[in-house]
Amino acid sequence: MTEPAARFARSALDRLLRPRSVAVVGASDKPGALGATLITNLDRAGFAGPVYPINPKRDAIGARACLSAIADLPEGVDVAVLAIPRPAVLDTVRALAARGVGAAIVFSAGFAEDGPEGLAEQAEIARIAGDAGMVIEGPNCLGLVNHVDKIPLTFVEAFCEPPAGRHAVGVVSQSGAMAAVLGTVLIARAVPTSYSVSTGNEAGSGVEDYVDWLIDDPHTQVIAMIVEQFRQPARFLAAARRARAAGKPVVLLHPGTSSAARESAATHTGAMAGDYQLMRAKVARTGVIFAETLQELGDVAELLVRCPALTRPEVAVLGESGAFKAMVLDQAERLGLPLAALDNGNAPALRAALPPFVPVSNPLDLTAQGLSQPSLYTEVLNALLDDDRVGAVMAGIIQSDPVTADIKVPAILAALDGRTLTKPMVFAGLDEGARMPDHYIAALRAAGVPWFPTTERVLAALARLGADRARAHAAHFANAAPVAPLLLPALADEAGVIPEYRSKALLGPLGVPFPCGTFAADVAAAVAAAEGLGYPVAMKAQSPALSHKSDAGGVILNLADGAAVHAAWDRMHASVAAHDATITLDGVLIEAMGPRGVEMIVGGRNDPEWGAVVLAGFGGVTAEILQDVRLITPDMTEAEVIAELGKLKSAALLAGWRGAPALDVPALARLVVIVARLLHSEPRLAELDLNPVILYPEGQGVIALDALILAQ
Repeated sequence: MTEPAARFARSALDRLLRPRSVAVVGASDKPGALGATLITNLDRAGFAGPVYPINPKRDAIGARACLSAIADLPEGVDVAVLAIPRPAVLDTVRALAARGVGAAIVFSAGFAEDGPEGLAEQAEIARIAGDAGMVIEGPNCLGLVNHVDKIPLTFVEAFCEPPAGRHAVGVVSQSGAMAAVLGTVLIARAVPTSYSVSTGNEAGSGVEDYVDWLIDDPHTQVIAMIVEQFRQPARFLAAARRARAAGKPVVLLHPGTSSAARESAATHTGAMAGDYQLMRAKVARTGVIFAETLQELGDVAELLVRCPALTRPEVAVLGESGAFKAMVLDQAERLGLPLAALDNGNAPALRAALPPFVPVSNPLDLTAQGLSQPSLYTEVLNALLDDDRVGAVMAGIIQSDPVTADIKVPAILAALDGRTLTKPMVFAGLDEGARMPDHYIAALRAAGVPWFPTTERVLAALARLGADRARAHAAHFANAAPVAPLLLPALADEAGVIPEYRSKALLGPLGVPFPCGTFAADVAAAVAAAEGLGYPVAMKAQSPALSHKSDAGGVILNLADGAAVHAAWDRMHASVAAHDATITLDGVLIEAMGPRGVEMIVGGRNDPEWGAVVLAGFGGVTAEILQDVRLITPDMTEAEVIAELGKLKSAALLAGWRGAPALDVPALARLVVIVARLLHSEPRLAELDLNPVILYPEGQGVIALDALILAQ
């Protein structure tokens, strides 16, 4: 697969992110004015390049002469910051383009978010900038902060803190307010930041452009993102894969777990695989780590920056309380966080470090013995850090007060003295609000050990990292094998909703299993079809306008003879007419009845932005209510699909429940892969729904009872 090309040369974004000259349109020295705060930020940071204030009403701003118009600028200024009202923005961008300005930051709001007129103006800004090769940040943004070179181009108070050679977090956020909040969070934790960019409405540049730039930035090790909508999904996915290949983790907070913007009435799949779920399936496949809250975004980013990479997901927990041990076990189960299996028989170094009355376990309850024997912390941590079965260590410590900290923390630091950590180790307090001396927190961080005020946050963050590592191990994100094409040439003659009988005729030759059946356009043909198949049979109404047949009385089962078929024909036509008098049936589908099994659903959609995705799980008429499904991407193998099906909430039914036989999950996975390949290969296939799919015991396969295609 050819990756989308970058929208900008790196040098073009350099002029925005690392400018050597700045123009301020709408400059002011009035306290609180946007242009005034911007200039104050630059002066406080010691920006060495020329700053050109522009304001036709002023001769000077502070010690700087004030230009009256953009035409007075020298040619080729790197970036102009627009601290002006919306009505003046469009003409200003034209003038900047004429002077060869490399980039512009537009603070003003009221564009795409303010109706058609604003949207048209925003589109014109993008056109002008594109024609001139100028990068536009915004509109409706807070600007950016370059901590590396100490260049704050924002209208909020900004204090630059260069990372000084340390691994740093690059922040990319559509929300300027949240970018500023996250910046404050990271500074409070002494987490270095390289760049923070707010993209706003993204008229001429978007989050994917800045992620692409940060991947090649030597100061940025982790990229933290806050995104409400990916406007160029293919380009972001390409950037995310490149970040994974470069060893730079991307952590994403994406508000909005549902969307009614593009619901489909055609299939179960369209209603269930919403925009957020589809986005998440695609983005997670590239290795992006999802955070559920702003706090978690900061937690995961801090672990990634401070700690060595997690090489295995199993965690060991050092604690000092039996109740805390039980709490960790509960939370680990809820999070799906694996704990390393440690006991008296398999952990000799740990057993030797502990008093005889303390059993080896994980979590480990050290009791209060550490207060009288602080060296226990050193010896136990050494044993855990040296154990290759342990992927990460959390020390859950009761801090209490500075006196208690003076007893415990030096012994913990002693385990780190002279050691190069090869796995994450985290110090977590049990008693949030306890007075932990600042110099101990600084010493832990200097040793590569994050300090957290609560253990719950650490376990949640480690679970995120462990799940990410599992995905990375299961899939080759950067070099996934191409999806084998599976074409449907007859689709070229179809459009709109394709009813069941024609959908089955298209899909059957590709390996999708269906019951034996015959389409009948009149009642005599229906009886003949039933006689040919043998009783009992099912009758199903057929019309492109009848997507959900059961809602309209369009499915009648277990017809035992010709008279029953006659009666069903009349009853079905009456039921459909009562449901919607405008529907005219093409006819009916007569199918052989088969044995019962477990009802599943397999369906997919081709999203115009994200591409193909398949939904698989427990189906039937309650599929949309229960929504016990997983989303599958076309690059997944059958083994990966089986693993995803094992994550269903009712997965125990697949393995056999209360004496029931185990089901043929591999056959279901093969069907899912067929659907995924077909959707990936045929972009005109908007949606495909197989519901229900009957899953039989091991070795007996699956059969799709219904099929519906939406072609575009």
